[in-house]
Amino acid sequence: MKQFPSFLKYKKYQKLNSFNLKTIDKKNFFLNNGNFAIKSIESGKINFKQIESCRRTIKRGLKKIGSLWIKLFTNIPIYKKSLASRMGKGKGNLAFWIASIKKGTILFEISGLNISKALCILKKSKTKLPIKTKIIKDIY
Repeated sequence: MKQFPSFLKYKKYQKLNSFNLKTIDKKNFFLNNGNFAIKSIESGKINFKQIESCRRTIKRGLKKIGSLWIKLFTNIPIYKKSLASRMGKGKGNLAFWIASIKKGTILFEISGLNISKALCILKKSKTKLPIKTKIIKDIY
């Protein structure tokens, strides 16, 4: 999985103060590809390492039977200065990339498994995320 965007127009971006996280995400609200999914109950920010650890646990459970869709991407850079540096003298270096998650966003979708196996896999991967999530399944 790609960690950050391949093309960036500027070297460093301004900090987004408000992610407008109190609204509900209507774009990525329903299942598109899979039969089972992890959906966020609260809004927050997810690091690339957390997404990658979830992806690994799901892939380990799926083996070669099912398929996985990741519905989020880390596109917001976070910059940090070292603790020993004084105030001023620039912005700081790129520390990591995050994805802002709104309430109701679908994070991961899987298909090609029976109900018990899919729920077991998604419960394991749900614990690796810093926000509250729930498992949903397709009605059809």
